[in-house]
Amino acid sequence: MLNKFIVLAALLLPACFANAHEYTVGELEIAHPWSQELPPNAPTVATYFVIHNNGKTADRLLSVASPISGKAELHEHVMQGDLMKMQQVPSVDVPAGGNVTFAPMAYHVMLVDLKDRSLLSDGKRFPLTMHFEKAGNVTVEVSVQKKPPEDMQMHAHAQ
Repeated sequence: MLNKFIVLAALLLPACFANAHEYTVGELEIAHPWSQELPPNAPTVATYFVIHNNGKTADRLLSVASPISGKAELHEHVMQGDLMKMQQVPSVDVPAGGNVTFAPMAYHVMLVDLKDRSLLSDGKRFPLTMHFEKAGNVTVEVSVQKKPPEDMQMHAHAQ
């Protein structure tokens, strides 16, 4: 019986790691990078994730890049009067011991001039490289999904 359990555990372990979707660079953790599946003719696609800074000093996300797009921009949504407006930002501060949430209607990465649409359907993944001021660079795999993860559906706001 114990041998069957060990074999079962050994078979399931890779599946657990395959679903793990977190990345670390320096004191920063990037959790569950994802993008929503879009129609084939969509001119841009947005990417979302959460950055947690475990360090005692702030850091800053300076830029992002992906081989599937000609440009990758950092954006935020802001209220101006009665109108919600999306605007590009030069960088995003990541406070010491804090989180920054990239989610719909908050901070997000906008991929423009899409080159490879074959990676933008449900279940596919594409690389996104993040450039941080102190922690350096990290490349994550963005998971394309039909709908936002459940934990993001209720918390679509910047922190």
